[in-house]
Amino acid sequence: MATFRTIPAAKHIALVAHDNRKDELLEWAIANKGALTMHRLYATGTTGKILEAHLGQPIQKLLSGPLGGDQQLGAMIAERKIDVMIFFWDPLSAQPHDPDIKALLRLCVVWNIPLACDSATADFLFTSPLMSGEYASRQTDFTEYLSRKI
Repeated sequence: MATFRTIPAAKHIALVAHDNRKDELLEWAIANKGALTMHRLYATGTTGKILEAHLGQPIQKLLSGPLGGDQQLGAMIAERKIDVMIFFWDPLSAQPHDPDIKALLRLCVVWNIPLACDSATADFLFTSPLMSGEYASRQTDFTEYLSRKI
């Protein structure tokens, strides 16, 4: 059985990038600066500092990814505090916190969070008419799972 969660017009957007992809995320964010001003932004450590300096928009900065920022975002997703994830992750470099990254990506799917991992997908996402209004996001009802007998 599914339920629905209303994602508001002013979305809570997480912005994350690995070191080798920070420049690409910054370039994308500058190109989409006008659209980003309509939303509340969150970012992990260094990415947040870089984006805030260039966008001139406040960003709620979390810990650096390897120090727990990815897990903080994962908790925010599970608590339904993040509506969209833009995560320019580096598929070609080993990351010391790779299990955290996989868990974060998994949570986006579990909670049906729109996820862009590259600039092309982020462009498609941000040019969708669904970005500017409310959206009824289908959510799996986990009541049976949560109430199971152990």
